[in-house]
This record gives sequence, structure tokens and C-alpha cells, in this order.
Amino acid sequence: MTSTPTSRGLGINAGLEAGLARELGAHCESLGYHSLWSNDEPAASGLETLAHLAAGAPRIGLGVGVLPLDRHDPAQIGAEIDRLGIDPAKLWIGIGSGQLRPQVDLLRRAVAELREILPAETRIVVAAMRPRLCRLGGAVADAVLLNWMLPDHAAEAGRRLQEGATDAGRAVPILASYVRVAVGSGSRQRLRDEERHYRNIDERHRRHFGAMDVRLGSVGVAAPTRPEVQEQLAPYHSALDLPIVRVLANPDATSLTAVAEAAAP
Repeated sequence: MTSTPTSRGLGINAGLEAGLARELGAHCESLGYHSLWSNDEPAASGLETLAHLAAGAPRIGLGVGVLPLDRHDPAQIGAEIDRLGIDPAKLWIGIGSGQLRPQVDLLRRAVAELREILPAETRIVVAAMRPRLCRLGGAVADAVLLNWMLPDHAAEAGRRLQEGATDAGRAVPILASYVRVAVGSGSRQRLRDEERHYRNIDERHRRHFGAMDVRLGSVGVAAPTRPEVQEQLAPYHSALDLPIVRVLANPDATSLTAVAEAAAP
């Protein structure tokens, strides 16, 4: 499945209860989402969460964003996909360097290894927050996954992506990004709390947010109603091939469904 100018994904935290994930997946498929995404946590497998989502949404794409290479090597990723029985043709496999260095060489090798292990139709996605990783994604990946960027910064990342693709003599990959979305009462505080956490994870994130130089709670969408959510998402569609609504809500059916419906394409 490729993206279109109106494509939109939806992303959740890994570890969502299996039955709830199936129900959410089915509802998102009916709402017209392009793909469903999960992050990956030390205590919760992103690929397992995708398998649960797939049980309810058999016709749309599935993405994991991202599997850090300090916890997952390419051979293990391939084996886990086989074990879970996920259709490779539906998969977008996102990888990041985690705590390992040097990032560019490590990711380049990992993409090459995954190409050998996984079927040709599986899409390989590189996580990128800096220009050199965007260029790398343009040169070797099927998509680049951004994180915590404003639309203008995402558009600039897209130009670096195009440079990498042009230098490598290949088609420009898809530019995707998580966009945090909180809906309803308390939405602004939820976005501020999430952003505050990420601003202080490590020095890399502190530099990233410092370079954007915006007030806390500015990077994402927080709105009480669907029309306002759609209005705030519009600039991301102008900058990206695939905005992925990263749900900020309690892990219960009512809260998750509220965000999915308000942000639906």
C-alpha cells in the first residue's frame, strides 16, 4: 500500500490489550486510515501489538516505529515477523540506532541486512531527526519516519530526503512523521506533559527541541473537537506524504476511539 495526498496513519503505544487492539484496528480500517502503527518498548513488543491490530484490520498497512537496533538485530526482526505470522506485504518496518553508534553506518548496514532477510514487498523505514539521517533514508530506505517536528521542520527534512535520493539515483522515499494528537477536555495539558517528557529524555532531544525554539505544547495537535483537530493537522499534510496520528489518550476504548474519530481522514 502506498500513500496518497490524503493518507493518514494512526499510531499507539505498544502493549495495548489484544482485544482492544483488534477492535481499534477494525474501527480505524472503517474510518479510512492508511495504516496502523505501534512503537516498541523494552517491556512491550511493537510487532506483537501490530499482530493484534492486524487481526481486526486485515486490509490496511501495519508499521512499527521504531525497532531500536540496540534491542533488535535484523535476524531477530525477521524471525519475529515469521513467528507472529504478519503479512510482509503489509509491513512498514521502522528501525533506529537506539544507543548504538555510529548511526549512519549502523543503519545503512541494517537496512541492507533486512533487504536480504525480508521479502521484497516489505518496506524498510529509517527513523530520522537530523539532516544526515534524512539523507541516508533518501539513499537507502522506502520511507523516513520523523518525530516531534513542526510542519516547517518536516518540510526541510523532506528536502534532505530528496537530496539523499537524488545522490543515490533513486526515487524519493515516503516522508512520514508521528504527529501527537490529544482531543477533548484536558487535551492541551496532555500534549504539554508528553512533550515535556521527550524534551528531557536525553541531550539529543534537548538539542532537537532547542533548535525549534517554541513554547512547550506547540509540537503536535491539541483541540476539543474534530473540526479543530482537522484544521491543526492540515499543515502537516502539506509537509508530509504520511502524517501518523500518534494518539495521546488513556488506553481504553472510549479514549482511543475519540482520538481516532476526531483525526480520521
